[in-house]
Amino acid sequence: DICSVKCIDEEKVKETVKTIPQQEDIGQMAEIFKALSDPSRLKIVLALLNQEHCVCDIAVICKQTDSAISHQLRILRTLKIVKNRREGKIIYYSIDDDHVVSLINMSLNHVRH
Repeated sequence: DICSVKCIDEEKVKETVKTIPQQEDIGQMAEIFKALSDPSRLKIVLALLNQEHCVCDIAVICKQTDSAISHQLRILRTLKIVKNRREGKIIYYSIDDDHVVSLINMSLNHVRH
């Protein structure tokens, strides 16, 4: 459905344009949503919501190979969705910050609503 008459409310349009982020920010936001739209990566993020895990743990949880998980974690790390820390020979992964947790929880609440 479209308007049957073309009428632009210039004041509303100007107000809204001011609130839209810069193109660079929009691009980065799209990359985050693109990364989280992949079911494998989303499952990894869900596995890390409450506690950190090493690649081996995540591979078992997600029923994938260590190599496949490492590849997905590299993408998530590049986008600062997850971070890692080394403890001896083991690297543990966790969610990078609370914004990611909020985004995932809001999405989950939305689909369950």
